[in-house]
Amino acid sequence: MTHQSRPSSPEGLSQGDNLGVQQYGGHSQVGNQAVGSGAQALAGQVFVQAPTADQRTQIRDLLALVERLLEEHRAALPDQEAPRAELRRLREELDDEDPQPGVVRRALDRLTAFAQPVAPLAAAVGELSQAVQSF
Repeated sequence: MTHQSRPSSPEGLSQGDNLGVQQYGGHSQVGNQAVGSGAQALAGQVFVQAPTADQRTQIRDLLALVERLLEEHRAALPDQEAPRAELRRLREELDDEDPQPGVVRRALDRLTAFAQPVAPLAAAVGELSQAVQSF
């Protein structure tokens, strides 16, 4: 019996090699993906719609809730000042005429990390993140 080898790619992979992606369980939102030798993922322009008056009100209310919970649960937080500074930074960015998505995302990520020890605060920051990401 003779063994027929498949032609190899420059990376040493054979043509029939599986270069797929596997995921098990959980929830996933996936943007552009490219898998395999020489693959490219290209994105067109992304348009962000300005929030409606109702969305702005919801976000303002959630910011106030997070601020109140930061004060109420101050003793349970390992760092009392950093979360407040992050909330100010987020509020200023959201109030900006052209908020930068990266700045907003990083501020929300840091607030999420700060809020972890306090369940009500973590829930409020989660709601705020969802509201901000909806527009």
